[in-house]
Amino acid sequence: MPEKPAHPTFPVKFRFQPVKNARKLPPKQRVKKLLERLDRAYPRAACALHHNNPVQLLVATILSAQCTDERVNKVIQPLFRKYPTAEAFAYANPRELEQEIRPTGFFRSKTKSIIGACRKILDDFGGKVPRTMEELLTLPGVARKTANVVLGTAYRIASGIVVDTHVHRLSRRLYLTKEKDPKKIEQDLIKIIPKQRWIVISHQLIWHGRLVCQARKPRCAQCSVEDLCYSKDKIL
Repeated sequence: MPEKPAHPTFPVKFRFQPVKNARKLPPKQRVKKLLERLDRAYPRAACALHHNNPVQLLVATILSAQCTDERVNKVIQPLFRKYPTAEAFAYANPRELEQEIRPTGFFRSKTKSIIGACRKILDDFGGKVPRTMEELLTLPGVARKTANVVLGTAYRIASGIVVDTHVHRLSRRLYLTKEKDPKKIEQDLIKIIPKQRWIVISHQLIWHGRLVCQARKPRCAQCSVEDLCYSKDKIL
C-alpha cells in the first residue's frame, strides 16, 4: 500500500512583523519575504499523492488531472495492489482499468495514457521511468506539469516548477505573474524563484491554496503573507 507523505494538515502558526509599505518593497525583497513566510508556514510541505516509486507517482499524477488528490488516493490503494509494476499496467485489460479508475473522471483517455506510457517505459527505457524532461515528454499523457511532478518528487531533480490550478491561481493573486498560460507562468516563476526552491515552492503554494488562500473565500485573516498580498479580492 502506498505510503502517506508527510504534509501539513494546517499551516504552522507563527508571529511575524508586518512589512510597512509593502507595496514599495523592491520585487526581489518581496519575493524573498514571501518565500521565508511560506517556509515557516509549511516546513513539511510535500506531494499529496500517495506513492512508493516513480511508476506509481506517474500513474497517480496522470489520474489527478481534473480530479482531487483525495479521490485519486482512494482509487490508487486497490489499484497499486493489482498493478504493482509498469509491466502490470502495460498489459492491463483496458476495459477493466477504465472501470477501476472511473471515479477520477476522463477514465478512457487516462487508461490510454497509463497503458501507453507504461508500454513505452518498458520498450524504450528498460522498465524505468526516465529522469529527463525531454524523455518524459515522449510518454503518452505526459506534459510539463506531470513531468515536473515526477522529476521533482521522485528524483529530486529541479527541472521547472509545477503549475497546477492552485499555483496558477496563487501566482497571479500574489502578483508573481500576469500570465494565464501555465507554460508562461512557469517561465515567470523560474525567473524570480531560486532554483533550489523550485520543487518545494509548488508544494507550499498548493497547500496554501487548499488550506488558506481558497478561490472563493480566502482566509486572509489567517494568511502568513497577507501583508505582502496585493489581491483585490482579499477578505479581511
